[in-house]
Amino acid sequence: MTDCLDDQAASVTLDIVSRTRRSNRGWLRTLTSVEEPTARLVCFPHSGGTAAVYRPWSTALPADVALHAVQYPGHADRLAEPPADNIAEMATQVAAELRQLPPVRCALIGHSLGALVAYETARAMRDSGAPVHHLFVSGAAGPWLAGGGTTHRLGDDELWSSVVRLGGIEPEIADQPELRDLLLPVLRSDITLHETYRPAPEATPLECPVRGYYNTEDPLVDADQVATWAAVNDGEFSMRALPGGHFRLLSHPDEMVADIMAALTESGVRR
Repeated sequence: MTDCLDDQAASVTLDIVSRTRRSNRGWLRTLTSVEEPTARLVCFPHSGGTAAVYRPWSTALPADVALHAVQYPGHADRLAEPPADNIAEMATQVAAELRQLPPVRCALIGHSLGALVAYETARAMRDSGAPVHHLFVSGAAGPWLAGGGTTHRLGDDELWSSVVRLGGIEPEIADQPELRDLLLPVLRSDITLHETYRPAPEATPLECPVRGYYNTEDPLVDADQVATWAAVNDGEFSMRALPGGHFRLLSHPDEMVADIMAALTESGVRR
């Protein structure tokens, strides 16, 4: 299994559908606006996740770092749009929006499905001549191990129950059939994206540093799987273990944010 819904889903109600029947707002959401940032951190959510899952990071980041998060189509304020069906195409569009921002040293962080989208975005940025300066990945096997799961083929009840058992859906959401019916198609679509992903067979290695995170109680991803991210670049690769389960970075972001900031300072991305 890949990921699940985030706790921001607790605020979802059926009237969001009418509020989001609007033109495409694009991919990036600015979570902290900094007039002259020293660095930019762009966050990519897990399956079923929204840009809002990274909002708590805004209070943990230094004031000189601009924080953005990606909103996938079919989620939150893009609920009326059809979900994405190709990670590389998603990355191309995210990269196009990133290139429109003022030039600042940029790092990407993605969790589970988001790690794959962040990786493909780093590739797209590199290929366009605007490479990112650091890639952080969490709770995900490397690109060549990412696909092959079968969770997306489960029936509705079984898929939903399996996600609830994992702890990725708050009980108040799990027990509401209207919300389940609203959220399940997006969740299935995201899990399908993750489980059917295949990287380009001869992808040119990245040149930026890559740092991987795994959680010691994560039933989905272990240290050996995260270690396979070392194959995506020709430069520095490092790993760190953090306590807790698959979704700890969402409920307890401070430790990961501090580690990311230390890595960015050490590598010269944040000055």
